[in-house]
Amino acid sequence: MSQLETTTAASGQSTTAYDPNFCFPVRELESKRVKLTPFIPDLHADLYFQGSAAHPNLYEFIPWETFTDASDFVKQVIDTRVQPDTGVVLYAVIDKTRASTSPCSSANFAGIIGYMNTSPANLSTEIGYAIILPPFQRTHVTTNAIGLLLQYALDLPPHGLGLRRVQWAANRLNTKSISTVQKLGFKLEAVLRWERIFAGSKTSAANGVKEREGDPRPGTVGTDTALLALCWDDWESERARVLEAMNRRL
Repeated sequence: MSQLETTTAASGQSTTAYDPNFCFPVRELESKRVKLTPFIPDLHADLYFQGSAAHPNLYEFIPWETFTDASDFVKQVIDTRVQPDTGVVLYAVIDKTRASTSPCSSANFAGIIGYMNTSPANLSTEIGYAIILPPFQRTHVTTNAIGLLLQYALDLPPHGLGLRRVQWAANRLNTKSISTVQKLGFKLEAVLRWERIFAGSKTSAANGVKEREGDPRPGTVGTDTALLALCWDDWESERARVLEAMNRRL
């Protein structure tokens, strides 16, 4: 069996084999209070939909809309964006401090997070798809989830991948997202103006500038993106502080 199938079986949950199609080995990542397990649609899609359906504000700063059901989420995100791209892998976030009758249930499923834009040639990746469900926000979950991904990406082999750069991109107006990663050592490198277009009317994410007359996509929202990064030489001094934050955050 593949590593993914082995870790799934060890979790006590039987499922059909699922290939994450990622350019690096995929393994479970775990701290004292949070576990990141590879996202398997048969196990986790319905949990994500049930936990997110009532909270459209989760997508305030990203170009997603509320999904109609779990299969819609799988079709739009997993089958279209995640699985076909070898630079992307998605994890289910499990809060180990919440009592649950099974390894993964609505009681302890805290959201999703993953790597994207991963380049083995350039030893770089980006942490993305970070959506923590409301009951788990402002707890230890976000700090631990990001910290686990940082450890695996930036620690040297055999414990980590030994990458040189991890970046984080967020809407410039999403100050909570930006502040969260800055506290973990990420440095703001640039603001990319007019970097994305949102269809629809997400005015809270817009850069506030109306498109010019004759624009090929009239009525769409233009957004600016803050680009932050934490590199291997930052990690040498920040690693201990990140681990401390993971243990300290309530």
